[in-house]
Amino acid sequence: MTSDRKTMVVKIGSSTLVGADRALRRDFIADLARQASELADAGWNLVVVSSGAIACGAPVLGFASKPTDMPSLQACASVGQCVLSAAYDEEFRARGLLTSLVLLTRHDTARRNSYLHARDTLTRLVELGVVPVVNENDTVTVDEIRFGDNDTLAALVSCLVSADLCVTLSDIDGLYTANPMEDPTAAFIPRVEKIDAGIIASAGDSSTSVGTGGMITKIRSCRILMTAGIASVICSGSEPNVLVRLAAGEQVGTLFVPPVERLDIAPRKLWIALGDSTHGSVTVDAGAADALVRRGSSLLPVGITQVEGAFSAGDTLDVRDERGLTIARGLAQAGSDELKLAAGRHQDEIASNRLLAALAGKPAIHRDEMIVFA
Repeated sequence: MTSDRKTMVVKIGSSTLVGADRALRRDFIADLARQASELADAGWNLVVVSSGAIACGAPVLGFASKPTDMPSLQACASVGQCVLSAAYDEEFRARGLLTSLVLLTRHDTARRNSYLHARDTLTRLVELGVVPVVNENDTVTVDEIRFGDNDTLAALVSCLVSADLCVTLSDIDGLYTANPMEDPTAAFIPRVEKIDAGIIASAGDSSTSVGTGGMITKIRSCRILMTAGIASVICSGSEPNVLVRLAAGEQVGTLFVPPVERLDIAPRKLWIALGDSTHGSVTVDAGAADALVRRGSSLLPVGITQVEGAFSAGDTLDVRDERGLTIARGLAQAGSDELKLAAGRHQDEIASNRLLAALAGKPAIHRDEMIVFA
């Protein structure tokens, strides 16, 4: 792979891949392969993050609707993944392109070493001209190691391959000020340069029976991508020739634009943002929030007003401001029991408390182990 080639990650939702008749849309995959071929000729590598395994497997196994028990869901995923992989392989081979299957869980990315191995594998596949098809390994996942939605997985993959653009193909043509299916006055938002509380409030839930992610998961993922300096787009999967048009610079859907000056985000901090699920959260006062966002400070216990969840030192935490907006994510320096006792206390108080003396002189989250979102 030469340095002048670009990389696009496309996330395809179940509602885009599977029709109302519950059948896999081979025509869609065939057109995706055509676009992938044109993208390759134009100097773009493509990585596909594909949902749809459970939706494809359920009818094959005779389920009238998506099952709800875990063993049946995993069985559907096992069968459906074969259906999906065969369709991608056949349609892309017809265009002279080779695909590969990459199945991930949080177990694979929560550990730093495994995360780096996943990065190296994906990078090498792209260098070899392969189109990786990535999905969550729903056959073996349980709640504790699930990504939960492929929007988060797409953001993770985009960071792993240092993508230039991440495209989410959905059943809606972009972001609106409200849910357009419920509010006729909802206005389309073509461009987002900062994701604030207002943007997050405009996101609604998933409106389909086959998908698991709603607009809110897409917005959260776009926010991480903006922090990483990666542009992203949410648009309709029914939009014709959409990937080729986006690669050519055409405005389609809602574009999420990273800061003009690419933030200097260490790869380790991107791993903190995406590698593991959060085990809890801390809410901070206005002064602490300002210190984190504007000055890049560590988080001290004195700035914490609330601690939620049960976690241990080294676990990933969300950091929220007084409005409930997640402003950062980082690794806890102490467990939840200790932080609940230390919250709101100055360092001299902590040092004089026999139960908290081990925390004296330590932040709740160190700046080197925390990513502040754009």
